[in-house]
Amino acid sequence: MNEAIEEILEELQMGMDDSIDALKRNFKTIRTGKVNINILDNIYVDYYGAKTKLAQVATVLASDATTITISPWEKNILGDIEKAIQSANIGVNPNNDGDQIKLFFPPMTTEQRNESVKHAKTMCDNAKVSVRNHRKDGNNAVKKLEKDKEITADESKSAQDSVQKVTDTFTAKIDELFKSKEAEVLKI
Repeated sequence: MNEAIEEILEELQMGMDDSIDALKRNFKTIRTGKVNINILDNIYVDYYGAKTKLAQVATVLASDATTITISPWEKNILGDIEKAIQSANIGVNPNNDGDQIKLFFPPMTTEQRNESVKHAKTMCDNAKVSVRNHRKDGNNAVKKLEKDKEITADESKSAQDSVQKVTDTFTAKIDELFKSKEAEVLKI
């Protein structure tokens, strides 16, 4: 296979891997039956005038299946953490006892589980769009090689078929990730 085509396919693979990694990171923010501290990943606290991730100013632990305990490293930011959690609207109110904040998550209702599954489906659809955009970029790069007479029409067709095979593989990976996340969310 032509070296330029191999390079295009390698770039395509890396771009699609990035799409899968982003999907996995996004999945961590979805609530399932058991609480996960990653639900707080997108919460930022005003820390001396800078927006700082919650995990960088406090110890965050899942004390049991329904409780998250947040122990700030500096007691004076307890109020800022509480405000950040309230404004993040994650479905629970923070309980501030003066030393730490506890988040008590009630068991998920069927409706909440179905909403979480819909949210996961949307994330998968976005990942598929990203994968298709990488496919388009790969095909355009192959067509440019053919137009510039660096490869033949047959090589171009073969390379575009390879691009589609890589795309199909990643689309199947996304579907598998969705199935496992759906099962995790719906498990009681």
